[in-house]
Amino acid sequence: MSLKSITKAFQLKDGREIIIETGKLARQADGAVVVRMGNCMILATVVAANEAREGVDFMPLTVDYQEKYAAAGRFPGGFFKREARLSEYEILISRLIDRALRPLFPEDFHADIQVMVTLISADKNIAPDSLAGLAASAALALTDIPFNGPMSEVRVARIDGQLVINPYLEDLKKADIDLIVAGTADNIVMVEGESKEVSENDMLEAIKFAHEAIKDQCRWQIEMAVLAGGIKPKRTYSHETNDSELKEAVWKACYDKAYQVAMQGNPNKHERKAAFNEILESFIQTVPAEELEEKTPLIKRYYADVEYHAVRNVILDHNRRLDGRGLTEIRPISAEINLLPSTHGSSLFTRGETQSLTTVTLGTKLDEQIIDGAMFEGHNKFLLHYNFPGFSTGEVRPNRGPGRREIGHGNLAMRSLRMVFPDETNNPYTVRVVSDILESNGSSSMATVCAGSMALMDAGIKMKSAVSGIAMGLISDGQEKFVVLSDILGDEDHLGDMDFKVTGTRKGICACQMDLKVQGLPFDIMLQALNQARDGRLHILGEMDKAISQPADDYKPHAPRIEIIHIPKDFIGAVIGKGGEVIQEMQRETGTVITIEEVADEGIIEIASSDKASIEKAKARIAVITAVPTVGEVYNGVVKSIQTFGAFIEIIPGKEGLLHISEISWDRVAKVEDVLKPGDPIEVKLLEVDQKTGKMKLSHKVLTERPKREPSRKPVKDVKE
Repeated sequence: MSLKSITKAFQLKDGREIIIETGKLARQADGAVVVRMGNCMILATVVAANEAREGVDFMPLTVDYQEKYAAAGRFPGGFFKREARLSEYEILISRLIDRALRPLFPEDFHADIQVMVTLISADKNIAPDSLAGLAASAALALTDIPFNGPMSEVRVARIDGQLVINPYLEDLKKADIDLIVAGTADNIVMVEGESKEVSENDMLEAIKFAHEAIKDQCRWQIEMAVLAGGIKPKRTYSHETNDSELKEAVWKACYDKAYQVAMQGNPNKHERKAAFNEILESFIQTVPAEELEEKTPLIKRYYADVEYHAVRNVILDHNRRLDGRGLTEIRPISAEINLLPSTHGSSLFTRGETQSLTTVTLGTKLDEQIIDGAMFEGHNKFLLHYNFPGFSTGEVRPNRGPGRREIGHGNLAMRSLRMVFPDETNNPYTVRVVSDILESNGSSSMATVCAGSMALMDAGIKMKSAVSGIAMGLISDGQEKFVVLSDILGDEDHLGDMDFKVTGTRKGICACQMDLKVQGLPFDIMLQALNQARDGRLHILGEMDKAISQPADDYKPHAPRIEIIHIPKDFIGAVIGKGGEVIQEMQRETGTVITIEEVADEGIIEIASSDKASIEKAKARIAVITAVPTVGEVYNGVVKSIQTFGAFIEIIPGKEGLLHISEISWDRVAKVEDVLKPGDPIEVKLLEVDQKTGKMKLSHKVLTERPKREPSRKPVKDVKE
């Protein structure tokens, strides 16, 4: 049986081709497509449950992106040799797809939806993350699942001053802007990426450029759906039970009270929460006991809606925020460094009720992270980990390792700091930054950027500049009235229409992450948010400067010192020794950690120790091993073997020369073993090196004084008188 498929090819503006195919693979899914560009092929499938689970009042969307090792012709690492849990790289791409899709589903649709995006064929020069969102949306476009799409995601990069859509990976290395932008034909819904201190106008230009490509790709999906049998009518559903009389009663009894709480401007999160909860509990107490179990879930849902509108209206009506601040006002900031005496660098950054305690650890090449993915493999010398324990929000929550949120927040902070991180010439260390969030009320990822910047400078890492971050919010009435909020609270994030995180230096933007919850954000409002963010981050940088404004002159006394030596690659084997015996002996005797690797035509050696004398001792040992014998130099050698014609002397490790029997002494030596035996030390001079064979001719006697010989006497002849 031959399987028929529906295939259509589309072209990017530069003529490169993207092919979308359906009907051949995964036919029992609600929707399935294969998107291909070059040899890169991505399979996307979508399945939605017919009914919502009992008690679900949210959008139960699951998005998983996975790369098959076979796609790149590779074996998975590890003992089991099979794909296991998603890597952080795969989780980050899953989040990119999820954040673009989630706001486009109806708010009252609560059936489980699973989107699976799989790399089934890899192209070493094409980044699959720039096609993953297109594939997911194209699969949804073929179904009857309620979805306000289509949408698409593209990568936009500025390379040599030119904006490019979905550039090749080899060209991406030269980019000073690298963004993933998602949107519908009408609006942008998500942005994430990094840049090398670019201006707000340049950032906005890149987003606009990406949106033009997104419009084309949304049109492609509609054309594909029509070709595959037409756009299906969306399924009918009823996932929410409603009581219009109860809803009206909740609004009538609670709205004004909630409005007044929002007007108070209390900066304490827990006190505000208690005040809002008291309104809810007071209303619940008015419900007859026999109706309480049935109506409480509805009351809570209706009251959440009341609180949502009350807070937003206070902001729109009075430009007054929940904690009493003005629209552009930044919360009080406290910045400290060097809190933890045993770490290599530390800082504490507190902004309002959000606090990050961040540490820096300096390591050697042996501490590098090994990257072993289907698409990418190698090593990573800069790591940033973000931890968000339950106590930071006053909650009881078990620690089960980092979730997708922690990985995403940590990646944003890492990208921000990486833009100003020194190159390997100015930083020999593997660096790990860990941000532990001790308090949280919004913008904890931005607190991580600020604390990370300070901790790195406290550790003595030669950062090019300090970096700060700020989260911007938006409240709008859906018409013409709107306000842009600087340094948003957790509640303002939850109740607002936008979460726009921007990081940067005094020169420009280093990274950004934007999620929109509304359909449509005019570019002039986006520019206002970017400019307002610049003012905020400059203020924050000023507060950070009070703690530390330049990298420390030196590393901490207890931090490892690393020195790098470059040697000819021919000496790598001599430094390592047979079975590693030479390098292991050096480490053991000097108390250092020594690593060596071959790069191009030389060996690069790293010597690490917190003791300067130990490093110098190891350097001296290596200098001896890698020394090149020089004619005329005198060496303290060791007798290695005895021959009838002389002795072989090791003048430097691995280098032996011949001391001929005639060069041992000025006096005649009958047998070599009469004066030398293996292991004896002996001082020799290098007389000659054969240019063809490399054989070395040594002498000991020339270093000793030549005996003086008495003049010979002629016999006296008899003289006859």
